Order: sequence, then C-alpha cells, then structure tokens
Amino acid sequence: MSTPEPGRPMVFRGGTVLTMDDAHTVLTDGDVLVVGDRIAAVGTALDVPEGTQEIDATGGIVMPGMIDTHRHMWQTAMRGYGADWTLTQYFVWYYLEHGKHFRPQDVHAGNTLSAWEGLEAGVTTTVDWSHGLQTVDHAEAAADALLAVPGRFVLAYGNIQAGPWEWTADPAVQAFLTRRRDEGRLGLQLAFDVTGDPAFPEKAAFEVARELGLPVTTHAGVWGATSDASIALMHDGGFMTPETVYVHAASLSTDSYHRIAATGGSVSVSTESEQSAGQGYPPTWQVRHHDIPVSLSMDTSVWWSADLFSAMRTTLGADRSREHLEAHAEGNTVTNVSLRAEQVVDWATRGGAKALGRDDLGSLEPGKKADVVLIRNEHSPVSFPLLNPYGHVAFQAQRGDVHTVVVDGRVVKSGHRLVDADLAAVRHSVDQTVEHLRSTMGEETWQAGMNPALPEGGDVLDNPYTYTDYKSDATHEARGSLFGDG
Repeated sequence: MSTPEPGRPMVFRGGTVLTMDDAHTVLTDGDVLVVGDRIAAVGTALDVPEGTQEIDATGGIVMPGMIDTHRHMWQTAMRGYGADWTLTQYFVWYYLEHGKHFRPQDVHAGNTLSAWEGLEAGVTTTVDWSHGLQTVDHAEAAADALLAVPGRFVLAYGNIQAGPWEWTADPAVQAFLTRRRDEGRLGLQLAFDVTGDPAFPEKAAFEVARELGLPVTTHAGVWGATSDASIALMHDGGFMTPETVYVHAASLSTDSYHRIAATGGSVSVSTESEQSAGQGYPPTWQVRHHDIPVSLSMDTSVWWSADLFSAMRTTLGADRSREHLEAHAEGNTVTNVSLRAEQVVDWATRGGAKALGRDDLGSLEPGKKADVVLIRNEHSPVSFPLLNPYGHVAFQAQRGDVHTVVVDGRVVKSGHRLVDADLAAVRHSVDQTVEHLRSTMGEETWQAGMNPALPEGGDVLDNPYTYTDYKSDATHEARGSLFGDG
C-alpha cells in the first residue's frame, strides 16, 4: 500500500477501534475518519468525502497515539551503554563525570534519534526531560531537533550542572523560554528536582515557572536523591499544582501521596527504570489507592527500550507481582488482579494527555487532534486471533507491529516504515557523538563506564546534585516494609 498523500482525508477501515473515550468504547469493524489535523468521525461503515484515502485496518487495532511523559532524549546516542548500571552509577556518569562533555550537536543528535524512535513505536507525543542543557546553545539544539521531526514534543528545560535557582534566573534562558513559548510550536516545561534542603533554594525556580506560566516536572520520591521533605517544601510553598508532574514518586510516604492527590498533580511511572535502577518499587498501587492520575514513561535509552509497549507490560507485571507477594506473605492467594490491561492502555494514552493538560489528545473522538496508531501485522502469527484488544496491546504487540502512525493529521509511518526519515544522516550524527565522547574520555574510561566501580567514599552516594552541598539522611530512611508505606 502506498503512503497516503498529504492533505487528503484518510479513513482507517474495518479495524478494532479503541476510542479511549470516557466510556472506553470499543468498536469492532470500526472506522476512523481524519480530515485535516482532526478526527472527523468515528463509527462503522462511515460515509467519507470523495477522494478520501483508505487505510485497511482489517484484523488490526486502531488506537490513539501514545504519550511518554518523561524521556531523557538527549542521552539516546548512548543507547544500551548503561545496561548494567545502578542509579548511583548513572548519577556518577552523567551528573559528576561525563555529562558536561555533551556539546549542543550531541544533544541534537540524541534528540533526533529519540524522536524518530518514538514515532516508529507509535509514541506520538514525548516529553523531552532535557536536563543536559548546560547553555542556551544546547537548548536551541534540543528544540531545533524536535521541531525537525514530525512528532509532538514538549521540551522540559533542565540543567543538572547548575542549581535550578541559578539557570532559571539567567536572562538568556528566560528569553529562550519566552520566545519558544510564544512561537507555540513546542510545548514547554521546567525540569528540576527539589533536594529537601530546608532553605528551599529551588523556590526561586518555581517562582520563575509561575511568572512564565510553565508547568514543572520533577523527579520525586527517588531513593537516595529526593524524599518526603521535598514534597513538603513544595506543598508548603504553594507550588504543587494540577500541572505538576511527579516522576517516579516511588519512595514516598502516604502523607506525600495525600499532598499530590489534594493538589491535583499526576505521577509519571517509569516501571522499567524503577525496577532496574532503584528509585523505589513502582508505586502504581499507591497512586491508584489515592486516585492520583497516572501516565507512563520510559526514562532513558541508556538502559531501556523507548516504547510504551514495554512500559505497559512491565507495569502490569510489577503491580501484580507485588500484589501476589504481599498476599503470599500473609498466607493468602490473589484470585482477581487489581490492575487490568485496559487501565495501562489508558495510562499510555489518556493519562499522558491529562498530565500535559491536552484534552485534545489521548482519545479517538470527533474534534480531537488526529494522532492515530494502527497496530496491524499481517506477516506475524502473533497478530491473530485478536480476542482481547487491551490485552493484545499491553502484552502481545510490539513496535514492529505498528503499521501506521499519524500525528496532527500527517502520516509519519506507513506500511511499517517511517516516512521521510533520513536515518543514514541520523546515524552519522550519532556516530560523531559517540566518537567525540569516546575520544574525550579515553578508551579505558569508556570501557570502564559500561561496568563502573562504585566511587570511593560516601559523598556522591548521598547527594548526586553537584550544585549544592546539602545532604540528608531522609533519602535513605528505612522503608518499614518490602514495598514501603502500605
């Protein structure tokens, strides 16, 4: 099948449609009509305008584009490098030793690779948690890369090499944020963490965010880094808002979850990251208990895959594993699991839209933005039978099954192939970044980085934030049980 022509209406015909509307309506043998950048109609046997291009969805699943609310895109040129890292080793490599070696062109290369990678996997919107922006030139490179790829992106501006109260006060940074905000082509957030220092130096950064009208996304409840003290400071300062996104939130107490719930914020769960790196056990049962909105994210390709199929799969596994283990410890048996496949598909679509305040995304409904994904692979025996579509998306499908991806009414993947992606050029840029880092570090250091020894002494283990001398035992307090607060 040829790629649909730009500008012409298109209709997905005869698929199982997961609308992800309020009722989670599922249509069998359903159609989705796209006109311009909007969904014009959803139903069965739709009448369509003359000249509408037809995309055969028979035997496939049509669903909203997925939304990743936390990915360090600038790190993607280091794909798989830290496969055996702990979170401490990640902090050492990026925060303390080598993150400063990334040039603007290296940020551009990582962002470009990550942007195309997300689209190929049906992730139509990604939050670039870009905490490698040491200069405004780095920020310009990050933004330019995102705008050159036909996806939907939010640049979450951050800089791990300086205190957030420092870089947010920089007139050049504020001018960049104001200009990019007014251009309106790129979503914006501020990305920084709160260490828990009672002096609350991050207050100044929150005030800049408020002045510029930008949401804040923060790594909260990260073992060894941020704690309940961080949440209390934000809450008491009046900086917890419905737009705030708390990434991980995996090492918090019930009191902190109450504060997040009461102020309307959301949690971005990165299950693969939390399980492997050690921020804390994925908190899905906690946030569900407190009715906190959830979105899913993949964190960084330095370790993990950058698709939300993996996120949905591992999130179900982690939540159910905890449920079974706690029941077994009490001599009980779980007979009905609490977290269902339907719910994680919701988190991967509507959950991300809610976290970003985008009520025009996350579902297939007339008038919504046309971000559409078709999962269909007639060459795979795993594509049939299609019995439980939510279960199929969450447990069976993978990026190779993504047939067609539409963003804002534009086809960016068709027939399992990305459209107009110059991957040779992307590879060349990434190879240059790898060569730069490798030569800058030296071969011995480069090789050791993939299997790093823990640093001597305890300072960097207690506090990865080099821009402050504050240290706190609160980030290492005993959890009280295997999974923390019940």
